[in-house]
Amino acid sequence: MALWRGSALAGVLALALGCVFLLEPQLPGSALRSLWSSLRPAAPNPAPDSPEGRLAAAWDALIVRPARRWRRVAVGVNACVDVVLSGVKLLQALGLSPGSGRDHSVLHSQAHLEEAFAHFMGKGAAAERFFSNQEAFRDIARVASEFPDAQLQQWAQSHPCRRRAVWMSWCEPGQKLRGKRAKDTERHLQHCYTTCETGPCSVKSLPSFYGKNTDCAVTLRNSLLQHYAGGNAALIGQKFAASSDLEVLLCGPVGPKLQELLDDSVFVPPESLQAADEFHLILEYQAGEEWGQVRAPHANRFIFSHDLSNGAMSALEVFMSSLEEFRPDLVVLSGLHMMEGQSRELQRKRLLEVVASISDLPAGILVHLELASMTNQELMGTIVHQQVFPAVTSLGLNEQELLFLSQAASGPHSSLSSWSGIPDVGMVSDILFWILKEHGRSAGRASALTRVHFHTLVYHILATVDGHWANQLAAVAAGARVAGTQACATDTIDASRVSLRAPSEFLTSHSGAGVRVTLNPSEPVVVWHREGISFHFTPVLVCKDPVRTVGLGDAISAEGLLYSQAGPHP
Repeated sequence: MALWRGSALAGVLALALGCVFLLEPQLPGSALRSLWSSLRPAAPNPAPDSPEGRLAAAWDALIVRPARRWRRVAVGVNACVDVVLSGVKLLQALGLSPGSGRDHSVLHSQAHLEEAFAHFMGKGAAAERFFSNQEAFRDIARVASEFPDAQLQQWAQSHPCRRRAVWMSWCEPGQKLRGKRAKDTERHLQHCYTTCETGPCSVKSLPSFYGKNTDCAVTLRNSLLQHYAGGNAALIGQKFAASSDLEVLLCGPVGPKLQELLDDSVFVPPESLQAADEFHLILEYQAGEEWGQVRAPHANRFIFSHDLSNGAMSALEVFMSSLEEFRPDLVVLSGLHMMEGQSRELQRKRLLEVVASISDLPAGILVHLELASMTNQELMGTIVHQQVFPAVTSLGLNEQELLFLSQAASGPHSSLSSWSGIPDVGMVSDILFWILKEHGRSAGRASALTRVHFHTLVYHILATVDGHWANQLAAVAAGARVAGTQACATDTIDASRVSLRAPSEFLTSHSGAGVRVTLNPSEPVVVWHREGISFHFTPVLVCKDPVRTVGLGDAISAEGLLYSQAGPHP
C-alpha cells in the first residue's frame, strides 16, 4: 500500500509539474526551484549516521539561547531595494559578449560591468562595486526592468483565456501584498490563481503592471524581477525583527518601496524616510552556470549600484540622534564600504564623525561593525587605523573582506593576492588573532574590540578576547545553521539538500601555536585558545541548490549576535 501511495503521489506531482511547464515553459529558474521545493514530498533525511544528519542534530543540541538577551537593537545606516535577477541574462539583454574577466574597483561602463562580473563569477565569490556613470547605470536598470515585461507579454500572447492560464502565486483575490507577504512571494509559490477576462490578474492587465498596484499582478511581475529589502543594515534589521522579543530601530534612506518590504515591527524614524528608493542590482548565478569560458564553481552574486545617499552615509546623523530616545542595548553599524565612490576628503571626514558619534554613546552600549566588499585599500586602512576598530566591540566579515583588511594594514598572509579555493583555516585564524591582538582590547590598549565573526561558504569562526563574551559555541553554530536554512529557503536543515564541504583536517594556525584538528560531525564546534583569545570553529552545511544567496552574510552576523551574551564572565 505504501508503495502504491508513493507511486501515485509521484504521478500526481509529475502531472502537476508537466502542466506548469506546458503553461509556462519560460518560468524563471528560481521560481521553479521554489515551486519544486514547496510541492515535492519531504524527502526522508539521510540515515542518522550520515555526516550531514549527525551534524545538523548536533547543532540542534548545542544551540541554546543566552541567559541574558538583547532587548533593543538599533541598526544603520545603509538601506536600499535589491533588484535580484540573473546576471547572465542581464548581460545577454545588454548585448554584451563574454570576455576573459577582470576586476575593477569602480565600474565606469557596461564593459567594466561584464569584466568584473566574469571575474568574480569564475571564482564563485561575492562582490559589490560602485557604478560611477549615472546615465549608464540608469540605462542598465531600464533594461533590467524591461525584460520581465517582455516575458510577461510573451506569456500573455501564448496563453489565451481559452487555455485557462494558471500562475502559481502567493496571493488570493482581494489581498494586497505588503510587508512579510510581499517579501516571501518567491519562496511560497504554492497557490494556483486563475482568471482570464476579469479580476486583478487578468491577461489584459499585464501591460499596465508598472502603473497598477493590483494584488496578484504585482506578484506575477515580481516573480520575474524580484524586489527585496536590501542594504546590510536593512537586512540585519529584518533578521532581528524575526525575533518577537526584540525592538528594532532602522535608520537609512528608506523610500516607499523599501518601507513596503520591511517587516511591520521594524521602526523607521520619520527623518529616515525619503521620496525615492535607492536601487541595487543583484546579479545572481548558479553553481555550474556558464558565461563564455567562465564556469561558476559556486552559486553567488555580484552587486552594483549608483547609490549616492548610502555613499554619503546621509542617515548617520539621524541614526545617532535617534539612539538617545531609543536606548538600545546593541548598535549595529554598516555601510562604510559604500563610501568608496566618494572623495578621499569626504571619506576621512565621515569616518571621523563615525568615531566621534560612537564615542559619545553611553557606557554599556555595544557596537557591532558589519564590513562588506571593498577595493579601496586606503579607505580600509583608514577604517583600521583611524580609531574605528578600537571604537567598536564586534566585527562581522567574510573571506574577501578579511584578506583585503590584512593586505590594507600589512597583516599576516597579506602577500596572498587572493584565496585559492577554500580559505585555509590556519591562515584565517592567524589574521583573526592579529586583528584582536593588535587592535583589540588588552591591558595596555584602550580598545573596545573583543569579538570577530568570520564566515565563508564552508565554515565559520568566532574569535573572542577571553572574559568578554559567553554562549559563543551556540552563536557560531546558529550562524552556520541559518546559512543553510536561508539559502535553501527551509525552516530547518534538510540534510538531503545540503552537503558538508569543510576540510576534514586542518591546522589551527601556521605559527608555532598551530595544532592539527580532525573534524567530527557529531561534535561540530571545535574550540582552541591562543594567548587569551578563544576560537570557535564550525563547518557549514552548504545548500546544494540555493534559492537565493544575497543577504546570507547579514543573516549569519545577526543570528550570531542573537545567540551571543556580552559582559564579563570567567
